[in-house]
This record gives sequence, C-alpha cells and structure tokens, in this order.
Amino acid sequence: MITAYYGGYGMNRMLYYGFDWTYLLLIAGMVISLLVSANMKSTVSKYSRIRSYSGLTGAEAASRILRAAGVTGVSIQQISGQLTDHYDPRTKVVRLSESSYNSTSLTAVGVAAHECGHAIQDAVSYGPLKIRSALVPIANFGSQLSWPIFFAGLIFSMEALTTLGIILFSAAVLFQLVTLPVEFNASSRALKMLASTGIMRQEEIGGSKKVLRAAAMTYVAALASSILQLLRLIILAGGRRRDD
Repeated sequence: MITAYYGGYGMNRMLYYGFDWTYLLLIAGMVISLLVSANMKSTVSKYSRIRSYSGLTGAEAASRILRAAGVTGVSIQQISGQLTDHYDPRTKVVRLSESSYNSTSLTAVGVAAHECGHAIQDAVSYGPLKIRSALVPIANFGSQLSWPIFFAGLIFSMEALTTLGIILFSAAVLFQLVTLPVEFNASSRALKMLASTGIMRQEEIGGSKKVLRAAAMTYVAALASSILQLLRLIILAGGRRRDD
C-alpha cells in the first residue's frame, strides 16, 4: 500500500499500485446486476416456451383481469421490443411488448398480469405508487446531474457542490427504494388475479411467479448497485475533506 495523490484532484487517497480501491464498489454493483440479469433472462426464456392451459394471450389475459378487478378507462396497447412492458399512469395505458401481447406463454401472461397489477394500484390510489410517481422528476434530475455536479465540486474544491451531488444522487436511490414495494405488490396482485379469474391453474402459477420474482430481483440489484455508488461518492467526498 502506498499513499498517493489521486489524478488532478489533489486528493490524498490510499492506493494499491495506483489503483483506486473504490472502483471495487462499482465492480461489485456491476457483477450483482449481471448475475441477476442473466438469471432473469434464463427464467423468462424457460417459461416463454410453456403455453398456458387457458390459451389466452397476454393481451386477452390483461383485458380479463382489468374487467374482473373493476378497473375501467384503461386501454391495452402493443409496443415494440422485448421486456418493454409497462403501465403508464398518466395515460392509463397498459403497454405490452410484442413478446407478451400475442403470446400464450406463462411468461407473457404473467408479465401482462403484473402490468395490470400496476393499473389496479393506480385505480385504488396505492400509496407507494403515488409517492414513486411524485419522485420521478426529482429522480430523473438527480440521476442526470448528480455526478457532474459532484465531480465539479471535487475539481474546484467546493464542498457545497459535492454535497449537492450526493443529495441529488440520494434522490435517485430513494426512487429505486420506493420502487421495490410497488413492484412486489404488483406481482402479488397479479398472481392473485390469475388464480381468482381462472386464467391459470394452480400448478401453472408457480412458473409465472418465478418469472415475476426474477424480474423483481433486477430492481433489487439496481438498488444495491446504486447504494454502492452512493457509498463511493461519500467516501470520495470524505477523502477530499480530510485533504482540506
């Protein structure tokens, strides 16, 4: 271990052969995300090859679920891409990807039901969904500007800017944290609706549950990765303060 100055920032940092150890935090986050993403893709692929007994497509299942839940004023549209499914609370539209809209697989029906779960949340004014929607502009602003502001603070030795950068990035992390109960609750609602409407047999629901769980874990991985990045910002800011 040797003590050295970091780049042009003049930050006295502990380096190992010139390597910034805080990069390990970023690498750890990337590894977690890659492993979870690989598992999700594998699970989705597996259950995309299994046809649901009802023979309903994702779009048909979504329509039946919304009717059964008494949700009105929500339309169902097809969009391009794979795994681009989402519910837009602003326009009241469940958008299903090409791989979900016309497919009768357990993956397609499960994903469609999940998006309907968000529509149901919106219809009943589910608290965490409302909080997440309110945080969207703040999170977008924070995720785009936090790093430039933070590193500008390091370069020009302005603690106020580094602190602002950390606060802005924290807002993006908060958004991801609030997203977790929203996603898990939507999946829970989806599985209950699949069972109560008879769209899936009990033995089929297990497959869709695995798909939705694997998808939900990508949000957990994203949060973990962001927390590690936030920790890195705090460590870098602390190093600057010690040097000053």
